[in-house]
Amino acid sequence: MYEIKVKSGFSAAHNLRNYRGKCENLHGHNWNIEALFAYKELSKAGMAVDFKEAKRILESVLEKFDHSYLNETGAFKRLNPTSENMAKLIYDGIKKVNRYIASVSVWENENSCATYRASLRGRSPKQSTKFSTKI
Repeated sequence: MYEIKVKSGFSAAHNLRNYRGKCENLHGHNWNIEALFAYKELSKAGMAVDFKEAKRILESVLEKFDHSYLNETGAFKRLNPTSENMAKLIYDGIKKVNRYIASVSVWENENSCATYRASLRGRSPKQSTKFSTKI
């Protein structure tokens, strides 16, 4: 399997709904987005996809978010503008143009990232999970 990753970014403001804490207030991020494409075979040119084309696809999906208030943009009028929802929304936008998209990662800052992969099944946050702090 060949994996091609491209990165791009945008600046936007948002506030989280149904959340208690600082992020319920209006604030902004310089979002960094990674799109990972997966191919089983290479073209005759020896490439999975041209990096330039992969980045063009990603940037075409991100364009509407740049310098916006996300809560008033498209699907975020009804969806909470979390990194998780953003990753899924961007994934779906890319999937309309390129079926080889494997995942999208949304970075709010250098330490916090949410990734959407269609093939993985996650655990619902409503399910009880016990964590141990013992080492």
